[in-house]
Amino acid sequence: MVEAVLITDADFDIASEYETLKQAGVGAVVIFSGVVRDNADNPRLVAMTLEHYPGMTEMEISAIIEEAKRRWPVSGVRVIHRVGRLLPEENIVFVGSASAHRQAAFESAAFIMDYLKTKAPFWKKEETEEGANWVDARETDEDALKRWE
Repeated sequence: MVEAVLITDADFDIASEYETLKQAGVGAVVIFSGVVRDNADNPRLVAMTLEHYPGMTEMEISAIIEEAKRRWPVSGVRVIHRVGRLLPEENIVFVGSASAHRQAAFESAAFIMDYLKTKAPFWKKEETEEGANWVDARETDEDALKRWE
């Protein structure tokens, strides 16, 4: 089982993470990579700062992965989440799931990402030309969890 949870202020190499998941001897690898929205989405956005609760964050993400492993036959999972000040178009998160079959890889990756967005203790602050403000959780993220109940 290839498995890792990493919280870091450093960027990550998506291709390298994909290659690591392929080493699990699988038939499918599904990757989600999230980036800071560019200025076209929010022309005033200057940067985003992500904070977390060290130790607790890793434990919660590990619990999410364990639940995914109970639900689907995955042979590899990698979750990387960046913290600190990030600029538009920089990587934020990587979720990779590997399985013998594509459906398990797709569903487990989506499950992990949906739970990561709502259950992992991260806090997001958006910095704009007018100032900075903390971002509340979105109702659509909570709604996404309902499909896994």
